[in-house]
Amino acid sequence: MCTLIVRPGRTLTLMGVRDEFTDRPWEAPAEHWPEHPGLFGGRDLKAGGTWLAVNPAARRAAALLNGHGRPVPEKDRLSRGHLPLRAASTGTPPGSDLTRYDPFHLVLAELTRIRMFSWDGERLTTTDLPDGVSMIVNTGLDPASERVLVYLPRFESETWSELIKAEPSSDPGALIVRHELPGGRVLASLSVMEVSLSLEGVTYEFTDLTADRDR
Repeated sequence: MCTLIVRPGRTLTLMGVRDEFTDRPWEAPAEHWPEHPGLFGGRDLKAGGTWLAVNPAARRAAALLNGHGRPVPEKDRLSRGHLPLRAASTGTPPGSDLTRYDPFHLVLAELTRIRMFSWDGERLTTTDLPDGVSMIVNTGLDPASERVLVYLPRFESETWSELIKAEPSSDPGALIVRHELPGGRVLASLSVMEVSLSLEGVTYEFTDLTADRDR
């Protein structure tokens, strides 16, 4: 996932925009993981994990974004997609030995606390998200990001569901993206998931951005 918007409060709301190669197969949110009963999220069919896992019983969600830093050699690499599953299940940090994971940001959201764990390939840092709306991108809580500069004020004042209707763009400040790369591969915004957590319950809305667009 490349963008996560978080709004704390009595109702905690998260919206994740997933950017991925269009030829990487995936499934829409459901309870896909018998080893994590009750969890739901979209499933990456290549590695089996997810980018946003929700635990309704615990009123907890965990979201994964790619980070910047030192990557792991491919022969030693573990998929990061299982990190949000474990975090949503247990409510605990991602662990002490992360040396086989490429850099990431893992946001663990609960009604009483929202934490971001950032791994750059060498060091893990923990950040408590501030009050108000936050926007996390691949560089973390980065106020200088072009996407954050353009869209954070809009997420603070506009209806979120309207913002994801933007046409795909290769502009660095775009929220919904489409990049046609050398060799014919396409990196694009494939889906959006908005989750609301409160003491009263959990709701979510899932938008498949590929449903009416060419992959």
